[in-house]
Amino acid sequence: RSRVVPAPDFVSAFLDAEPDRSQSPPDALRAHFATRFGAAPPAELFAAVDLPAHLRVHIVVVDAAGQELASGRDLAALREQLGQAAQLSFAGVDPAFERTGIVRWDFGDLPELLHIERDGRRLTGYPALVDAGDSVSLVLLDTAEAAAEATRGGVLRLMRRELRDAIGRFEKGGAGFAAAALQFKATIATDALLADVLGAALDRALLADDPLPRNAQSFAEGVKRARTRLPAVSEGAFRLLHTVAAEVQALNLRLGTVPKAQARVAAEVRAQRDALVYPGFFGATRWAQLQHLPRYLKGLDRRLAKLAERPDRDARHAEAVAGLWRQFAERAERNRREGRREPELDEYRWLLEELRVSLFAQELKTPFPVSFKRLSKAWSDLPR
Repeated sequence: RSRVVPAPDFVSAFLDAEPDRSQSPPDALRAHFATRFGAAPPAELFAAVDLPAHLRVHIVVVDAAGQELASGRDLAALREQLGQAAQLSFAGVDPAFERTGIVRWDFGDLPELLHIERDGRRLTGYPALVDAGDSVSLVLLDTAEAAAEATRGGVLRLMRRELRDAIGRFEKGGAGFAAAALQFKATIATDALLADVLGAALDRALLADDPLPRNAQSFAEGVKRARTRLPAVSEGAFRLLHTVAAEVQALNLRLGTVPKAQARVAAEVRAQRDALVYPGFFGATRWAQLQHLPRYLKGLDRRLAKLAERPDRDARHAEAVAGLWRQFAERAERNRREGRREPELDEYRWLLEELRVSLFAQELKTPFPVSFKRLSKAWSDLPR
């Protein structure tokens, strides 16, 4: 603290250095500390600071007539409150652009953004293809993120129409689906399970990590790639589902043999199982991570099998991991409430699963070294 006085001079030097405005203020300050002093305060120091209200930016949102719609210091809350109003500002602004009932790519290019003049003000809209069931609609949305998410669904819908014949062979499930559906019957409806697995497989086969098409040619090229990938990806998805179901069955059988004296551990294992496998889990789990689900489930089974050998060691590790899971779950819930997506937190969540394997089922091995120290660093590196 003594190194940044007088404070006004330090603040002026920070601003004169033209900090990276894509960073959060704490991250930009830490970078300035590192440049000026060769070291920076830890990120958690800034996270622990609760700024008084008068130091937070006060945001006022006005309409085209300059009338105030809402104000406050919580940007996420304002976005949630006025998101629909922002979208309505584009309604009917360019009837020639917006269309419904689209069943093929016959509308020319899809620009990433459009500038619109309304009442002397310049608005920026983001064109999007929105899935409407059997067709798609062409609309303007208020953020690039919302447009990209919607357009992915719209492109998938158009591709599914183009590949109806190829997709048809998987609409009743692939090899092993019937047995897997029977295993999950008590917790996941068969129709929902099929839709979940097929939807995830189609998302991967049809688009994968390809950039979203912006014109008819790139869309046609994408359809061609998708037709080639579809059989292998779909068959692999149903095989993986069968393997996951088998591991769940084995784990459930093991849970049925756990004595009452170990009820606490059994409850923990059930909760961890249900955080991995639940209605919609196949589509909600990142594709690259799905392949690891059988190992994570097997790790839970091995933990129960070895519990009697070192119950004290199990309890010690379980308490430490539970603390990490709680902080993850609290942040994930906050993100859900605020409509925020945080890929880094998803990475942290899977690091936690690898840590569990390394602690409770070392014989299953992890694809990379993992430790409490690595988890601590990953948490401190999360955006603040």
